[in-house]
Amino acid sequence: MQKSLEFTGERFVPGLPGEIAHEHWHRYAFARRFVAGKRVLDVASGEGYGSALLAAVAGSVVGVDVDPAAIEHARTTYAGRSNLRFEAGSAAALPLLDAGVDVVVSFETIEHLPREMQAPMLAEIARVLAPDGMLVLSAPNPVQYSDARDYRNPFHLHEPPREELDALLAVAFPLRRWFRQRRYFGSAIWTEAAVAGVETFAGDDAHITGVETFAGDDAHIAAAVPPEAMYFIVVAARSATATIPDVPGLSLFSDPAELELARLDGRAADVLRLDGLLHDRDAALDRQTAHVQHLETLIAERERIIVERDGQLDAANAAQQVRIAEREQAAHQRDILALERDALAAERATALRARDTASEALGSTRQVAEALGEERDRLERALAAQERLIAYRQSMRGWLTLPWMHARLWWRRRRGT
Repeated sequence: MQKSLEFTGERFVPGLPGEIAHEHWHRYAFARRFVAGKRVLDVASGEGYGSALLAAVAGSVVGVDVDPAAIEHARTTYAGRSNLRFEAGSAAALPLLDAGVDVVVSFETIEHLPREMQAPMLAEIARVLAPDGMLVLSAPNPVQYSDARDYRNPFHLHEPPREELDALLAVAFPLRRWFRQRRYFGSAIWTEAAVAGVETFAGDDAHITGVETFAGDDAHIAAAVPPEAMYFIVVAARSATATIPDVPGLSLFSDPAELELARLDGRAADVLRLDGLLHDRDAALDRQTAHVQHLETLIAERERIIVERDGQLDAANAAQQVRIAEREQAAHQRDILALERDALAAERATALRARDTASEALGSTRQVAEALGEERDRLERALAAQERLIAYRQSMRGWLTLPWMHARLWWRRRRGT
């Protein structure tokens, strides 16, 4: 068997767990009573599993899908069944002859077409159906499927409300019987007696009689109110006088292995396991919280010490700044005193130079004065000698010795020459 198609969300493929599987399987199980021994068309057959389920009881089945890849997959996967074939085609342009089939099955298809193409789709289905043919169609209830869940399926182009869908069907299908489908979890009690009655599919054959439903709790029990439909299923006949086979008031479906229940139980086990892990994590978080609180206390104490040390450091820095300012002021005053000292030294040097100059000048003056004094003394001596000579010459003795003196001077000069 070929590998399953990839699930993109547009169509169901076998192997998907959860409610989507039961919903799709149940619709085909529900439809088997209408197709037994008849010519059947499955519109939007997708992967092909539903057409194959119908082919197990139908006379012949044709699956039609717009996706050529899905058709090729279905032909390969379900090959070898002589009463089953697959054809590519649109739901609004079916590749079949007029009145060529007895039953058309179309599950979750009409909402994938734009609103203006939904009436042509139903007209095409009416065209290929025999005059007494029957349509089994399902569509989501937008009130519950989309609005109540605030959900929008990106592959649904238009989900017709019940009234709109009923009006579309009424054009070609005067007889219509409506059914509701949704998942329902509760408790089931049924007889073991194999008596014909309400039919349920949990395998190929199972029958029970009578159905009763309850809803309640530990304080109140009442008849269960049927839930709102998640999907509508309509059995519609081409003829107003056609007879729609009796359908049980309640149809139940489960897989033999109860995979969905096992999945839910598995999830419950996972929840319990996760609760245990959550409890362990909470305990660890409590321990970590206590440790964090201890660390926060230590951090607060450290912050207090840091603030205290910062205050001390600020005070020390302030005192240091004062000392630096005082030192700078003292250095400035020292520089001023040094400048004044240098100025005084320069003035002193100038005064010393002036003094030395004055001293030199005074010494020269003294020397001049001494020389003048000596010259004065010499002149005074010379003058005194002249005066004595004059006095001598004026005396008698001078007059007598004068010629003698002249002669001696003459003689000296002569000898000197």
